[in-house]
Amino acid sequence: MIESTIAWLLQLLAAPEVGLTSVFIISFISATLLPLGSEPAVFAVVKANAALFWPVIGVATVGNTLGGAVDYWLGYRAKQAFAKERDTRWFRWLARYGAKTMLLAWLPGIGDPLCTLAGWLKLPFWPSVAYMALGKLARYLTMTTLLLYVPDGVWRAIARLAG
Repeated sequence: MIESTIAWLLQLLAAPEVGLTSVFIISFISATLLPLGSEPAVFAVVKANAALFWPVIGVATVGNTLGGAVDYWLGYRAKQAFAKERDTRWFRWLARYGAKTMLLAWLPGIGDPLCTLAGWLKLPFWPSVAYMALGKLARYLTMTTLLLYVPDGVWRAIARLAG
């Protein structure tokens, strides 16, 4: 379902299915509350053209960080719209550690809601975005580098099993 939606979006935008534009779009969308991972797209482009390693990492980081900034904005606006703050441990933890908690924005499952909560709590925007970017950059560097060390035979075997 998600894959077909992404393919439709890429066609609508006349974006190639593989390349920096696609990496940006997929990274941006995956940073919102939609359940989509951008690592396979990042890895696929780097695997297809190793010379694009740093541009792909940079574009993915920017796209994912901008998506996190959208989450922050949604949380900020939601707070204004609903204006009921609950004093939970989660909110207290975020408020205590502030923008530095955005280093964890890369975590699957909780990273995107974490960005939204940062906006809800009105953590400082630019420091939050900077920490988001650092965390997301570290994730893309780590994941892509680790995946590049997996032998090609493993990927072919996985493709045969999936196909």
